Amino acid sequence: MEPESTDNIGAMDDLERELQDALHLQPAPPSLKRKVMERRWQQRKRQRARVVWFERIAASLVLAAVAGGAVIGHYANERRKGEEATQQVFTALRITNHALDQVSAQLEERDRDKQ
Repeated sequence: MEPESTDNIGAMDDLERELQDALHLQPAPPSLKRKVMERRWQQRKRQRARVVWFERIAASLVLAAVAGGAVIGHYANERRKGEEATQQVFTALRITNHALDQVSAQLEERDRDKQ
């Protein structure tokens, strides 16, 4: 039985040595910092591009809403002006009708006086 336990101890020593080697602090390669920073810069660049697109879409929607509001406001203003013009025409017609009624009454009175 002793040969197995010696093999087990040797295997444990090998495993322990492999673990120590794996956990041993090794200096980073010189290009690692550059690669990490470059990857981070690319991520920020993509993120900024997305933000810019969202800002453009939002600005387009706001612009469309403002333009739509301006068009609706313009048509509402034109309609109001049209309604005011219609009221002015009807007022002018009532005044004209009243004046014609007065002239007609005066002519009838003059015709009666002549008879």
